[in-house]
Amino acid sequence: MARRDGPRLLEERAIEDGVVSGRPVPPRTDGKRAGRGRAQPGGPVRSVTVNLGESPLGWLLARGHVSLRQYEAGERLRADWERSCLDPRVTMSWDGAPVARGGGASAGIDLSLAQIDARRRFHTATEAAGAGLSDILWRVVCAGEGMREAERALGWPVRAGKLVLTLALDRVADHYRMPLPSDRPAPVGQATA
Repeated sequence: MARRDGPRLLEERAIEDGVVSGRPVPPRTDGKRAGRGRAQPGGPVRSVTVNLGESPLGWLLARGHVSLRQYEAGERLRADWERSCLDPRVTMSWDGAPVARGGGASAGIDLSLAQIDARRRFHTATEAAGAGLSDILWRVVCAGEGMREAERALGWPVRAGKLVLTLALDRVADHYRMPLPSDRPAPVGQATA
């Protein structure tokens, strides 16, 4: 059952074998929420409330698994990914057919300079992460896959993806020349030691 709480879209998700599943919890007929304790055989399903608008990277930051620097590097990479329009189209393009310019040659795709620049930044950042690290980086940061799904798709052991993702995010942050936490100026009103 999904409900609106301010700007967030929340949904009750079932907990199966100690892990949040992808399936929503069916609504109860007695008006009560599903239990949060141990599920009894034949009893109510254990559940947790999930924010559907939260990215996997945001989830990792909120739980302290990635640093703010790593999160900002991932968000910058994702912004370049979105600006470059590299994601596959899901529906048909209803754009007009390209008009030939001069000698009968097809005009091809007309990319804006901003798209070309974002594409260049994205490719150089993923190259800076490295061939073995860019896979998990793309899956979690750009495609929005959860850590578990990314590890399964890559054939990696459980919990290996988080370590590899943090290494990749550190390399991308270095590539973007993002300051280390000690290099940041202190917030206004706070004294530095």
